[in-house]
Amino acid sequence: MPRTNCSQALQEQILQALSEQKTLQPCGGHSKDFYGRTVNGEKLSCAGHRGILNYEPKELVLTAKSGTPLQEIEAILAERGQMLAFEPPHFGPGTTLGGVVAAGLAGPARAYRGSVRDYVLGVRVINGHGQILHFGGEVIKNVAGYDISRLLTGSLGTLALLLEVSLKVLPLPEAETTISMSCDSTTALQHMLTWSRQALPITATAWYRDQLYCRLSGERSAVHDAISLIGGDENTDGSIFWTALREQTLPAFTASKRLWRLSVPPTTLLREESGEVILEWGGALRWCCENRHLIIDKTDYWDYAKTVGGHATCFRGAKPGTEVFQPLPSELLALHQRLKLAFDPKSLFNPGHLYGTTAATGL
Repeated sequence: MPRTNCSQALQEQILQALSEQKTLQPCGGHSKDFYGRTVNGEKLSCAGHRGILNYEPKELVLTAKSGTPLQEIEAILAERGQMLAFEPPHFGPGTTLGGVVAAGLAGPARAYRGSVRDYVLGVRVINGHGQILHFGGEVIKNVAGYDISRLLTGSLGTLALLLEVSLKVLPLPEAETTISMSCDSTTALQHMLTWSRQALPITATAWYRDQLYCRLSGERSAVHDAISLIGGDENTDGSIFWTALREQTLPAFTASKRLWRLSVPPTTLLREESGEVILEWGGALRWCCENRHLIIDKTDYWDYAKTVGGHATCFRGAKPGTEVFQPLPSELLALHQRLKLAFDPKSLFNPGHLYGTTAATGL
């Protein structure tokens, strides 16, 4: 697909919005519009700003414009036997690279291969002053500005508009298989804790409807040995299950009226009163799928998560205008405010997308 460069046009739109004191809502494929607080602002589409700028398979680095479709990137990587190791969810056919980085969401491999920000090497952005800036680079060992690149990952477009992203990629595994076994949640957590203490080639774990799933990836001999050690049955539909889990198309997700995402210590026992629950990431990630008859107040989730040393997010189904993310401690909130002031002092980009503007000065 041919490259299209909209950098200048996007910069002009931003400068015009600044002069007219408007707010902007950066967007790409609209696949994650449900995520975060509802915001008002003129749409600033990066969907036309697309194309792979550089791909060096031997160096394990790819650089592309923010509007490049994720499907296109994954297809090119697969042709060379490589992948995005953090398994970003698509949530729709229009997902773009910029949306992947801005949302910072990773799939089933997150606990074993790392997060989105672990693979971001550099970015090119337009900040809230209308300036085009470059942070980081295309070389894995290059650390100049690397922290800024990581900082923008997961900021939901509240700090700057992404123009280009450089990512580290990894080879596809030589062998991969999924095993499953029947058990309750307590037994599943015990198994996952035991496995985490062993040198096993695990790249995903999940518990769903009394079935524990474990994906093994790596050298063929290592995978074979791990199957013998862990036990269970080889699941021929494993790849289908992991895709459905990543894309949230499992029946529990599709039947859910409101979906909560809890990040907690992996040894935390399951809350049986939280509706149907799916465990991921060795037990550290909990999806609480609420039906129409069980809608728990958000403060209950926040209080519970805080008590066990974690945090909770209303991932889908939040009422417009209500808080979605767990309130921040005052010190961390002040840091967020200073970052917003440095990158976007006029609150041009997505004001209130993360937190209410009265609480976080435009975040």
